[in-house]
Amino acid sequence: MSYNNSYPVEEKAEIHHIEAGDEHLKDEAHHHTESEFKHGDRALKYVGEERVELTEEDNVRIRRKTDKRILAILMWVYFLQIFDKTLLGYANNLGMSSTVGLHGNQYSLLSMINAILQLAWQPFSSYLLVKIPARHLMTGMVFCWGVSQACMAGAHTFGGLLACRALLGLFEAGCLPLFSLLTVQWYRRSEQPIRVAAWYSTNGMATIVAALLSFGLGHVHSPHIHNWQLVFIISGIVTVFTAPVIWYTIDSDVASARFFDEDEKAKAIERLRANNTGTGTNEFKWRQILELFMDPKTYLWLALTLCNNVGAAVTTYFGPTLIGSFGFSKNISSLLNMPFGFLQVIAILVGCYAATKFRLKSAMLASFIIVVIIGLILLYLENTRGHLRIGVALTGYYFLAFLFGCNPMVVAWIAGNTAGQTKKAAIMSIFNAASAVGNIVGPAIFTDKDKPHYIPGLKATLGIFCAMFACVGIQVVLLFFFNKQRQNQRVANGKPRFIKDTSMESKYQAYGSEEHNNNLGQNALLDLTDFKNDEFVYVY
Repeated sequence: MSYNNSYPVEEKAEIHHIEAGDEHLKDEAHHHTESEFKHGDRALKYVGEERVELTEEDNVRIRRKTDKRILAILMWVYFLQIFDKTLLGYANNLGMSSTVGLHGNQYSLLSMINAILQLAWQPFSSYLLVKIPARHLMTGMVFCWGVSQACMAGAHTFGGLLACRALLGLFEAGCLPLFSLLTVQWYRRSEQPIRVAAWYSTNGMATIVAALLSFGLGHVHSPHIHNWQLVFIISGIVTVFTAPVIWYTIDSDVASARFFDEDEKAKAIERLRANNTGTGTNEFKWRQILELFMDPKTYLWLALTLCNNVGAAVTTYFGPTLIGSFGFSKNISSLLNMPFGFLQVIAILVGCYAATKFRLKSAMLASFIIVVIIGLILLYLENTRGHLRIGVALTGYYFLAFLFGCNPMVVAWIAGNTAGQTKKAAIMSIFNAASAVGNIVGPAIFTDKDKPHYIPGLKATLGIFCAMFACVGIQVVLLFFFNKQRQNQRVANGKPRFIKDTSMESKYQAYGSEEHNNNLGQNALLDLTDFKNDEFVYVY
């Protein structure tokens, strides 16, 4: 059986189609129109209307190949993004401010400009994420932010540092939305949370490596170059040389994957059919943007992201003060922060694994928020009583590490409940924008006049996470009613009211096989939004 000849692709070869033994998948065959081929995913042009046989062995082999080529690059590049962004603080500790002559709030502005530029760039980022193939976009972004990072070593004025830092934020702006899109386009919905956790958890590793690098370079003594300049030069060079590795390794989507043979490409597309979230197209559709702003889910995703990232300021501003108030030396205080970093990584990995295992992202997200709320209550009670109990206060502080497990679960939850390439790109850009706003607004909660206990800030943060918990519940109710809507749409279109969402199964199962209806699955590659696709099943 050859690929669809009406819509040529770069290469054509034979694929295995559904055999005669599967008669229940052949009845009432749907034929796509010319418009559907034109405006659908690239994968639709590749496989046409054929359904492909896929065994669990095929599924595992394809997933492993994808992990080696796609996930490995996502983990490394996300590590670099956090690593490069984190180094500013370490460079400052090595004497950047004194060398350049920074004064007043200039260093604070350097720290904030990254988030400000990321926020401002998100509308353009949404467009570029759709129009430019991921392989080209990621390679260009990484090369440019590597150059920006290296150039900071050559900046001798505040203006020079600010310009380089602004460009760094600009080129990093599309990183998280792009990685979220790639995770959706290469993996089944049941596989996505743990993959998001894999690349997101490199956040903690980047912090550790940055500390080690700055510690090592702090012992370098040269009459020609400052220690802080070496930090930027080394990190910038590593990032720049990563760009050609990305170009050689990664592919934009399954249909263009160079590490799959023709048979594997068809099977890789088939295994993603049950997602009903699409596999990628370069057509930007304004009607999907309109739908995004009419979708009430959008505002709850926004609220969840804002709450988590505004509330995260408690760890940045209150944590160091809390530990410093115990009276330990600087070295011991640093050691007391190590369990907090370790718990961040554990929270991210365990949370996303449990969300995958039990297929309930909302339940895991809510449980993490409860842990954070308990931690805030402990901190509030300890700081309002006369005598601070170190053990109780530290326990409350360590509980706050679980808030870092919330972001990747929110990313995976958004990705699994949004369809349509333009809509997906836009919602992930909104997530990134909300994160940036949280990073800008969060510090305002903790003011110097409230030192050392920050009681008003703790109360505000407690209220924020209680609101976040409520938003999770409201979103679950909303998804339940949207599932009812899709069920009614299916009945009106002559399809079964209830269909099995095989994308959430741990092992591969052909989509539509239990319903004995070959019409099921024909919408999967049409770049339809979750509102327009009657087969879409929202996940809780």
